[in-house]
Amino acid sequence: MTVAVVLFTRDLRVRDNPALTAGCRADAVVPLFVLDEAILSGRSATPNRAAFLAAALAELDDELRAMGGQLVLRRGSVVEEVARVAARVGAETVHIAADVSAYSRRREQALRERLAGDDRELRVHGASVTSVEPDAVTPSTGRDHFAVFTPYHRRWTQVHRRTPLARPPAVTMPRIAAGELPKPADISAGDASPMLSVGGETTGRKLMNKWLSGPIEQYAARNDELPADATSRLSPYLHFGCLSAAELLSRVDAGDEGGAAYARQLAWRDFNHQLLAARPEIAWHDYHDRSIRWREDPRAVRAWCDGRTGYPIIDAGMRQLRAEGWMPGRARLIAASFLAKSLRVDWRVGAEHFLRWLVDADIANNQMNWQWAAGTGTDTRPNRVLNPLRQAERFDPDGEYVRRWVPEIVDLPGASAHRPWREKGGVADYPAPIIEVVGM
Repeated sequence: MTVAVVLFTRDLRVRDNPALTAGCRADAVVPLFVLDEAILSGRSATPNRAAFLAAALAELDDELRAMGGQLVLRRGSVVEEVARVAARVGAETVHIAADVSAYSRRREQALRERLAGDDRELRVHGASVTSVEPDAVTPSTGRDHFAVFTPYHRRWTQVHRRTPLARPPAVTMPRIAAGELPKPADISAGDASPMLSVGGETTGRKLMNKWLSGPIEQYAARNDELPADATSRLSPYLHFGCLSAAELLSRVDAGDEGGAAYARQLAWRDFNHQLLAARPEIAWHDYHDRSIRWREDPRAVRAWCDGRTGYPIIDAGMRQLRAEGWMPGRARLIAASFLAKSLRVDWRVGAEHFLRWLVDADIANNQMNWQWAAGTGTDTRPNRVLNPLRQAERFDPDGEYVRRWVPEIVDLPGASAHRPWREKGGVADYPAPIIEVVGM
């Protein structure tokens, strides 16, 4: 009897999962997730991601049980735990999704060497975390990655994509102790955001189906409108692999204006992953060294983190971040530009705060979006500054979004909510702007 181990990482789903599909071709398979102590002791183990992950693992276990199996849980060194399980069941192969971060690559190499020493094989499956593999879209110049999005997107639309995979019909498992599903507190101490989304494939697919059934058609016209909440909110499910980027893309009608705009955002996600795959150091080092002299301003940083800058459009986004573990893309750009360009604070400070609170903050997208906003990344206009007042007038013209998240200004009508300092005597319990910007 042939036995395989499928190590789930950022692919917590049973549908369109290349590693699981390949593993199920063996006579028996062990669906395994390891609570990796190397990750749990690092910056990625935050209360928000712990709560989302715990729910996602529970839903994955439910899906596997419906197929005749269950999720096997272990905790410790991922290499040692995988090797121990593989030896326990006599597995010939271990299957894992390809990923791009420096840590995932070190993990892959360590697993390959450890398993090879036991006469076992590691098989790595691409286009699982992203819709296409990073090295599937490369410039004709011979470089290993695209540095500008527009030519990348042009090539990305032409590349061959695999057909999404159906859920395996059944999971047959050898005898092995499963272990207990973790609670959020088993992963990270602390309380999660009170309005955090529920993780998991079942929940994610419901949201995906609802999004594709109609709202996506308005995406091109309304995705930047902050009061409209007109984005898919699928990014956490893509980050944890509860949804497949390849399947989602295959179901988007790119011939429709909204579908084309949404597909472009999936391309941007792939673009950032190919950047990190080619240059792993850019997770914390500038992609382009602009010799920027950053300021140290703990007071301003604290005001920004707490949503107390005196600019409601900034503060609304930062308060939504803490309440939901999520914020709209436009709000992220405005907040990031304000910190890096207006306050001149190192983008890494903001990136660290987003990693603390955003449930969807993977290294590729979080860091490279921050670098784009700071002018050290791939923006072809690195000196671009987003004026928060002009952004507010354009994307929240009636002040609906800021009143939703900044209760101190709830009584200010219309666009006046964006300039509370103009009110006679100010607004009680709300700070004055920490700096001046054009248009005050």
